[in-house]
Formats: sequence, C-alpha cells, structure tokens
Amino acid sequence: MKVLLLDADRSLGRTLEPELDDAELFSAQSLSEGLRMIASASWDLILLDADFSGAGLEIQGRLHEDGGMAPVVLLTAQPTMDLAMEAIRQGAHDVLPKPLPRGRVREILLGVEEIKRLRPLPEVTKATDDAIVGASPQMMGVFKSIARAASSDATVLVLGESGTGKEMVARVLHARSRRNRGPFVAINCAAIPENLLESELFGHEKGAFTGAIGRRIGRFERAHAGTLFLDEIGDMSMALQSKILRAIQEREVERVGGGSPVSIDVRIVAATNRDLAQAVRDGRFREDLYYRLAVVTVLLPPLRERGSDLDLLASHFFAHYAREHGRPVRAVAEEVFNALHRHTWPGNVRQLRNAAERAVVMADGEILLPQHLPADILQPPEPHAGNGAGAAPAEPPLVTLEEMEKRMIRRALRETGNNVTVAADRLGIHRNTLRRKITDYAIEP
Repeated sequence: MKVLLLDADRSLGRTLEPELDDAELFSAQSLSEGLRMIASASWDLILLDADFSGAGLEIQGRLHEDGGMAPVVLLTAQPTMDLAMEAIRQGAHDVLPKPLPRGRVREILLGVEEIKRLRPLPEVTKATDDAIVGASPQMMGVFKSIARAASSDATVLVLGESGTGKEMVARVLHARSRRNRGPFVAINCAAIPENLLESELFGHEKGAFTGAIGRRIGRFERAHAGTLFLDEIGDMSMALQSKILRAIQEREVERVGGGSPVSIDVRIVAATNRDLAQAVRDGRFREDLYYRLAVVTVLLPPLRERGSDLDLLASHFFAHYAREHGRPVRAVAEEVFNALHRHTWPGNVRQLRNAAERAVVMADGEILLPQHLPADILQPPEPHAGNGAGAAPAEPPLVTLEEMEKRMIRRALRETGNNVTVAADRLGIHRNTLRRKITDYAIEP
C-alpha cells in the first residue's frame, strides 16, 4: 500500500512509521511537489494537513471533484466543528487532530484494505424508489401472486412478519389495479384505541358521542372507488370484526350515531403478522371474516429466508438514501455485505432500510464501510448461556492451546468475512503471522 503525506512538518513522517506496517510512506513539504506527486501515482491513502501551503481544503475539494478513489484524511492542529463539517462536506474520509491519536492511522489503513473490495451502487430513480426488490424464488412467487390479484377486485390477505413490506404490497396491488385513479387509504388497526377505531373506520354523525362536534367521514367512505388497506387486522376485537364483515358483504356502512346506511365501493386489502388460521381455531378471529379476507393470500417471506435478496435490497436502499440525502456514496466495501449477512434481521426489510439510511448518513466519503453501520448490526449481542436465571455460564471443557488457537482463528475469519488483515488485527498479531498459522493448521476459509 502507498500512503502520501502532504505536510510541511518533516518530523510527522517519523512518528507515523510505526503505524504503517507494510505500507510505503511518501511525503511532500511544498505545494508544487505535493500536486506533482498526487498526479504522478496512484495512492491508497492521502494524509493532508489542513494548513498545507495555505491550501489544504482547496486541495481536498479538488481531489473530491476529480472523483479520486483514494481516501483523504485531513490533519489539523486546531480542530473545530466548522472545519470538520466543511472537510466532510468536501468528501474527507476523516479529520484527525495533531498530534495524531495513537492507532487511528493503522485503523484507517485496515479500512483501506477493505475498500479495495467494492461494489458500485445501482442507479435508482424516483420511478424505482418504491419498487419491491427481490430475485429469490420466494419473491418470484410473491410477484406472480401480486400480478394475478392486481387485475381483479378480489379481497387480498397479506401475511408476513413485522417489517416484511405488507403495506408496500398493498400499494402495488392498488397501483396495478383498475382502481388506481381512486384513493389508497390505509389504517393500522392496532395503533388506534378500540373506542376510537369504529369511528375511524365507519365515521360518525354530529353528537354521536361526547366530543363529536361535527360529522366525520370514515376510512371506508374515504376509500370509495379505491382501495382500503386494513393493517394488523388480527388485533381487531370480535365486535368490530362483525361490522367489518357486514361492510364487506353488504357493501355499505353505518356511521356511529347514524340511522341510514351509506353505500361504498371499496376493494379491501388486509394484512397481519399473526397466524389468523390459528386465531380462528382459538376462537379469537371470526371464521367467516377470515374466508372473506383470504380470497387471495400473499405470504411474504422473512428477510433471513430470502438469500441474495439481502444484497439487492441493501444496494437499493444505499443508492436511494445517497440520492435522497445528497451524500457522495457511490460504492460499498464487501465487508459491509458480510456484516449484513451475519445479522438475523428480526425487523426484516424495515430494519434493513433503517440501517441503510443510518449508514449512508454517517458515511464520511464516497465509500460505505462497516464502521458506518449501526452497532447492533456490526456487533450483534451474543446469547448468554447458563443453567437458569442469573446462573453463571458453564465453562467449556479444557482443550489444548493449539486447538484453542485454531478455534480463535476460525472465529476471527468467520466474523470478518475471511478478511485476513482485519482478522489479524482483532487477534493482535501480524497478518503474515496469521497467514502462516492458517497454512500450518490447514484451516479452510
């Protein structure tokens, strides 16, 4: 690896050498020499003094505009918030105070090793922002079900864990149907108190109850000639289930406090993360309503079962949020995807979307790196073993030091996606030493 130091202080290079390991350090003390060296070679990392010949930030801006892939770290003896924000705005990889924090340059170099394994972000336009992304066999089945159901007015029941994208499916069903010129109205049945939900769904007349100071049109009426999305319908009381069933069967509703029915023309799409069939068997959900809702059933698989869809979704969200927030991110280190695959994603696509947005916002340059991911994604908590509540974890049986070393090396390689440089750093040994041990122990990646 080749590192270029642009700083008038000749002694800084000597203090950096212990942290460079196998990297080669080149330095320039004048502006003309620095510009010549920038143009004459390809660099893995550039360390640039903010006061370099009075043009540090100008050089930083020029490098950023030229689209160079070499990360630039700005060094400053007088760090300020304004300087840091301006440097990051201009694409700086990091801003470090002088004297340099011990070990930080070594960490950055390890990150640069990861940068060499990059995936470019896909092109994302407004037309594809809300697309359902996926290529797994499970999602191809979902796409076929959506295509067949969209052309009809059949009621659709969307099933899946929280965060799998049930509302997005409902919106696609509406957009691809003949009702797409009508309204799409959504309501989360679990988010509204029971005593208010009936009024929200069916509306009320003036004076129907305390606080009803005027007529209110409910969601069923607002969705006339369009689609009504009933999210989390499995949380609805039996009494309201009866009224929902009547509205679907009779195609009319009665406002709370009203005396005459109101005709409606609404397509129903319902969703839940509960097992409605089991709820019917348990007597917690009406069987007749269940069959009315489940004319067409779409089952969304959890993210952990969608294989390579994780990479497609992550790349899509990274590109989406880079454009939305005006961030310069245009490529992703391979280790980011390795970290994503190690996570179990209990929050499914919604959790991945939030993690992607956070990573893009926190990225400090054109390359998205593992350290930009949320901490719970990068280092998920390990389960605590024990014999009961409050019990200390049982100690594993004794093994030889050689066997223990093999296990630790295998674990380090697994947790770093077989990145020998990062694994060696976590184990506290030189990467050449780790490579020799991998060979000696015949450890397969």
